[in-house]
Amino acid sequence: MPDTAAAGGRAPSKSETVYRQVRERILTGRYSAGHRLVLDQLAREFTVSPVPVREAVRRLEAEGLVTFTRNVGAEVTGIDTADYTDTMQVLAYLEGAATALAAPHLDGARLDEAAALNEEMRALHRTDFNPVRFTELNERFHQLLCAPCPNRHLLDLLDREWQRMSLIRRSSFSFVPARPAVSVEEHEHLLDLLRRGAPEEEVERATRTHTLRTLEAYLDAGRPS
Repeated sequence: MPDTAAAGGRAPSKSETVYRQVRERILTGRYSAGHRLVLDQLAREFTVSPVPVREAVRRLEAEGLVTFTRNVGAEVTGIDTADYTDTMQVLAYLEGAATALAAPHLDGARLDEAAALNEEMRALHRTDFNPVRFTELNERFHQLLCAPCPNRHLLDLLDREWQRMSLIRRSSFSFVPARPAVSVEEHEHLLDLLRRGAPEEEVERATRTHTLRTLEAYLDAGRPS
């Protein structure tokens, strides 16, 4: 079935088509940080004039996915360490609180689903590691455990930070190759705490520490040895 615009059932514009395709390539890691977006080259690839490509790149720039530098051109935005640090710290505390509050409401089926996601992450790490896929599974794991949190305001705040992080992080596990294996084991520990009904304070601490360790691993990877 052909892709149509939401309004009027019309086919998307040339600019919209380019925007969607390039955005997908950025979010899936096909275009990594620093990748140059050559407008003429993209125009030839999509068989359009440079105008719709320029419009698409402007939209991506407004979303923070692309950076335009004078005399350089458009490039895929890299991870801003300060922004990443701030957001991960916020996530650590929000996820910790939300998971702790959700703990009494997590049934066996949801915990089994989370365990299955963790096993998929484990298998992914042992085979042909895909950092983008691992990041997606990791986000789904934590969102699944936070979902039953009865504090809707907390979940709204957390959802905003998850969206923000999805643009900042995308495939940050590619920068810390040793972290995924450890992360999976920390997930296992967290699931064990939840299955045996550990105190909320212990669940909160384990979740918060887990996220902060990922941040620490990323920052350590960027420090000169």
